[in-house]
Amino acid sequence: MEQLGFEGMPRRLYTCTPTRLTTWLECPRRYRMSYLDRPVPPKGPPWAHNSLGASVHNALAVEAYVAGLDPAEEPAGIERTVATRTDVIAVSGRIDRLDERPLPDGRTELVVVDYKTGRHVLSVDDARSSLALALYALAAGRVLRRDCRRVELHHLPTGQVFGWEHTAESLGRHLRRAEEVAAECAEADERMRAPLPSEKFDEVFPPRTGPACGWCDYLRHCPEGRAAAVSRRPWDGLADL
Repeated sequence: MEQLGFEGMPRRLYTCTPTRLTTWLECPRRYRMSYLDRPVPPKGPPWAHNSLGASVHNALAVEAYVAGLDPAEEPAGIERTVATRTDVIAVSGRIDRLDERPLPDGRTELVVVDYKTGRHVLSVDDARSSLALALYALAAGRVLRRDCRRVELHHLPTGQVFGWEHTAESLGRHLRRAEEVAAECAEADERMRAPLPSEKFDEVFPPRTGPACGWCDYLRHCPEGRAAAVSRRPWDGLADL
């Protein structure tokens, strides 16, 4: 029998990662294939830049970058899992590196560091607008019971660093955006479990196409994506070292 609910009961928290939320924003169809379809559709061949990124995250074997680090400064965390929750979402994720850096007044600040190894040209705006980095900062602050406002993208092949200093207000805007996206995801998930007939999939999980479709792991299953994609070879995302 179907369980009866009570009017006015709070909705169950939507459990997610920043990657899950950004996948929905980028393409609802890819979101469905990644998180809801069972069995999961077969992916295409592995991308060289993803393989390199995973290796770097595990070994940090980038000599020019590591040579510039201060061996006396111990990170507050490497590949550290952090989490936080609101009345709407329970979000968790793993930070590449969490620094604790001295400030001129003698205090220290927490800094979220995200490694990038690909060819894509980054900017300060990428750090400022990143939903994932903002959520990591909020979660790190909650776990360590301290404010965490600064986020940085470290492009390892070039040694460039792109950082942004958030305010409580800007982090709050990101959090509200995350809650809005999570509400959309939760509604779509429920419709999928109803269950949703396959002929209705595109009504709830429409493809969001563009040249970037060439990077999609599920391109072989998406005719609209193939029509919009710029052809990519597995190694095209690698930066010139």
